[in-house]
Amino acid sequence: MSGAMLRDDAASDAVALEQPPAQAADRSGVWYGSQLGKLGYSLADQAFAVGGMFVVNIALARVRSKEEYGIFALSYSVFTFLSGLHNAAILEAYTIYGSGRYYQRFAGYGRLLWRSNAWLVAGLSVFLLATWQSLRWLHPAFASPALLGMALTCGVLLTASLVRRTFYMRRRPDLAVRFSAAFFASCMLLLALAIREDMLNSLSAFLIVALAWGMAALFVLPEHPGRFGSADETDFLLQEPDYWSEHWKYSRWVLVTALVFQFTTQAYFWVVAGFLSVRNVAELRAMYNLALPVDQIFGAITLLVLPQMALQFAAQEFGQLRHSWRQCSLMFLGISSAFALVVGLGSLPLLHVVYGGKFDSVAPLLRWYVLLPVVMGLGNAANAALKAIEKPQAVFYAYLTSGAATFAVGVPLVVYLGLRGAVYGMLLSGASYAAVLAVSFHRFSRLKVEP
Repeated sequence: MSGAMLRDDAASDAVALEQPPAQAADRSGVWYGSQLGKLGYSLADQAFAVGGMFVVNIALARVRSKEEYGIFALSYSVFTFLSGLHNAAILEAYTIYGSGRYYQRFAGYGRLLWRSNAWLVAGLSVFLLATWQSLRWLHPAFASPALLGMALTCGVLLTASLVRRTFYMRRRPDLAVRFSAAFFASCMLLLALAIREDMLNSLSAFLIVALAWGMAALFVLPEHPGRFGSADETDFLLQEPDYWSEHWKYSRWVLVTALVFQFTTQAYFWVVAGFLSVRNVAELRAMYNLALPVDQIFGAITLLVLPQMALQFAAQEFGQLRHSWRQCSLMFLGISSAFALVVGLGSLPLLHVVYGGKFDSVAPLLRWYVLLPVVMGLGNAANAALKAIEKPQAVFYAYLTSGAATFAVGVPLVVYLGLRGAVYGMLLSGASYAAVLAVSFHRFSRLKVEP
């Protein structure tokens, strides 16, 4: 049945979806054969998808004051928080259940989740715009143009994530690359026009990205990313009347995880704003931007690994799942270590070239900051594995531990050491996160948990 929602020229992918889990896991092993090509697609997709916002960030930091860029960074951290909630409410269960227990009925399942996403982003957009208008009336200083931009574009940015995730669920990362490449090209064109007309600011930055995603949608519209065919048009909820109970059983842990996730690294932007200044927020964000490439490589690999691990768990291939986790951990460690070495050695010239000399003063701190992906990478591999075996509560406890480290150690470090303390605190918070996840996966994987 699930093959009906795929294009005819994706016959091999349909076969993989319709086979028993054990066979599907064998055919689509992420570390073998044809998966290398899909990994390349995934890396390109992440580069284009995140690269657009990355370049907009860099351009905004170069042409606007540190104060304005700091406010933009705080507004974007709000979007990061909302993106985590959207991931909890829609994307996480969509990926795990759609790749595992509902892979044979993905057509009906996909329609259900797309309808739910439409209601969610519409309600969220109305709420954010009403909040901004209320701030404008009651506390005009807090109703920043950046916050308005985030409110206007949040729904588009979140839906773009769902489109890309759907292409991965369909085993078509090539379509995700087409979508994100069109976005990147559109974004660069709009950004160039904005710079030329001196219109780039914290509001237009969000608008440029949202409009670019809208333009990119035209390039994948014939693929109907949100339309799912079905052989019998049977409503998924008639077959699975208790689905939302199962969805909540899984998503409740992801939801509370999204809440405490902010305390791992994102909270430091607000701690720095509260105890230091928005100029220091801009400096912290400048370092954060330069670490994004390695984070997106991790994200690209995870987009392929997570559905694969979910299949292995559904097939009770626990040995293969542990092997995938080990391979992923080693890959993350190697990539992040090489990245930290290169950026650490060239921190000052890199900052000077990227930001035009505006943030050269943070070069000594960047050498420490680039160690964060090394620490977080080991935790991220276990994070994906724990989600695949449907143990999101372990991820929650890891973020909770990290959040506790932020408040117990990170805040005092910021107070006494300033921006340097924020960097040290982020490293400690990331280390506690990684340690809890590694121990949790080792324990749960040995138990061979029943699905």
